[in-house]
Amino acid sequence: MTQKQFLNVNGLRLAYLDFGGDGPPLLAVHGHFGCGRMFARLAEALRGQWRVIAPDLRGHGWSNAPEDYSREAYVADLAALVDHLGLPPLVMLGHSLGGQNTYVFAARHPDRVRAMIIEDMSALVAPSTFQSIWPERFGSVAQVLDFLESEGMGRDPYFLESLVEHPDGWGFRFKCENLIRSMRQGEGDWWADWLATSCPALLLHGHQSRVLTTDHAREMAARRPNTQLVEFPNCGHTIHDDDPEGFYQAVRAFLDALA
Repeated sequence: MTQKQFLNVNGLRLAYLDFGGDGPPLLAVHGHFGCGRMFARLAEALRGQWRVIAPDLRGHGWSNAPEDYSREAYVADLAALVDHLGLPPLVMLGHSLGGQNTYVFAARHPDRVRAMIIEDMSALVAPSTFQSIWPERFGSVAQVLDFLESEGMGRDPYFLESLVEHPDGWGFRFKCENLIRSMRQGEGDWWADWLATSCPALLLHGHQSRVLTTDHAREMAARRPNTQLVEFPNCGHTIHDDDPEGFYQAVRAFLDALA
């Protein structure tokens, strides 16, 4: 089992997973509520071909939770990890928040990004409706699932990636107030960053997504050079959970074309 590793960035402890291998690096960046280990299945699917590296973004997983959740802070963290590992120009894959951080990172550091894969993230980010402060502890995993369902999120396995057992019950590896702050920092018009690069890009979109509309996904692909759009009619925002095989097939086909 791959172990968490850590680095310090200006006093902030950041966690990451390096799934290893001799292939070229693929930096996989999770979304809000997530953590790096959610890419374990992706790493297994690409084993022998790509070295998957997956950070826990600030305020998520086993990374520290500071006050700053600006795009500049997220990009600086990713740059510090790339420097720490001495990585050559790489492919980046990002879901949701990770997708936004990916295309902004590419815009700020075009020489460091060979190509990018964006899973269901928009260039126009609407104001978030998430305002809940979740309980810090639950008596059982069943209670967690019931709570998620009561919040309108169904019994989504995505959230369980960040669930851990504490001495006094089950809890998530994030604080909702930090995520709310992060979501607000990401709202607005990011077209300039999306269009700033022309490296090969794969945009994955689920028709049932509440984050990215189909019309906007098609506009993103049409306006940016070297951008391929793959649509998943039966998927929502988390394509990697809703249709894992279809997700891996699309990612592998894109990566094989790069090679």
